[in-house]
Amino acid sequence: MVKKIVLVSLRGFCAGVIRAIDIVDLALDKLGAPIYVRHEIVHNEHVKKDFESRGVVFVDELNEVPDGNCVILSAHGSETRVYKEAKARNLAIIDATCPLVIKVHMEMISAWKKGYKVIYIGHKGHQEVIGATSHVPGDSCFLVGSVSDVESLPSNLEKIFISTQTTLSIDDTKEIIDALKKQYKEVSLPAAQDICYATQNRQDAVKELAKVTDYILIIGSKNSSNSCRLVEVAKLAGTDAELVPDPYTYIVPEHLHGKIIGVSSGASAPEVLVETLINKLVAPVEILNLKEENVSFKLPDMNNLQRPQIMLK
Repeated sequence: MVKKIVLVSLRGFCAGVIRAIDIVDLALDKLGAPIYVRHEIVHNEHVKKDFESRGVVFVDELNEVPDGNCVILSAHGSETRVYKEAKARNLAIIDATCPLVIKVHMEMISAWKKGYKVIYIGHKGHQEVIGATSHVPGDSCFLVGSVSDVESLPSNLEKIFISTQTTLSIDDTKEIIDALKKQYKEVSLPAAQDICYATQNRQDAVKELAKVTDYILIIGSKNSSNSCRLVEVAKLAGTDAELVPDPYTYIVPEHLHGKIIGVSSGASAPEVLVETLINKLVAPVEILNLKEENVSFKLPDMNNLQRPQIMLK
């Protein structure tokens, strides 16, 4: 048996995820099924399956959405072409993009209009990155994910503006930003930190958790950037860790018997998964209380939401 569970207080849903999930819930209440969502509303398989059971249809592209329907855009942000296509097809759009992601988009556009080349720090192929980099013309926006990527950038950029994927952390971006400052004379950063408060808080919490536990279990889906990063943070802090995508099927391995186990969850993992894992571990639970989060984001006005009339061809 596990000796003890240490459950960190800073875990689970962030304000952007709560807002996105609430938007889908409200749309279902207002319009009924089917509701279409482009890409996963948040990166968690359990959230996705729950919505699918209630009539939500997840699509990769808008051509999968029938005319005269409502489409919700995911919390990670979307490419500019998506908004144009939805308008051209008379689809009702509900934008569930996290306000912190929108803030980054606005900063990038503003810097580009002032003549800056935008250097965006992020993971190639991640939906947030694809969406963000579409807001600035390709010859003015450069994606970097490592210090070696910085070395491959054009050397003649006169002034640059640095933006970052929100689900990275200060630790993730520090070396890259330092390299950019060394390579270019005029470097501008956003007035406020692009890093999501919840991402940084959860990583800081896992570092504290690593000090008092023998092993750490992080609940989150494999395609959740922030959840996977929590596993890496734990290991860098000196405590072994693993990702638990599905607590319902998790079998407690023998090497955890007699150990003090830390538990946390990514920003898109529902609390029911935490409860399920704790029940599997069957051990006394101690709460590691850290600072409180009190951030919330306003929901869009959906009082007049309705399915659009199908345009005659």
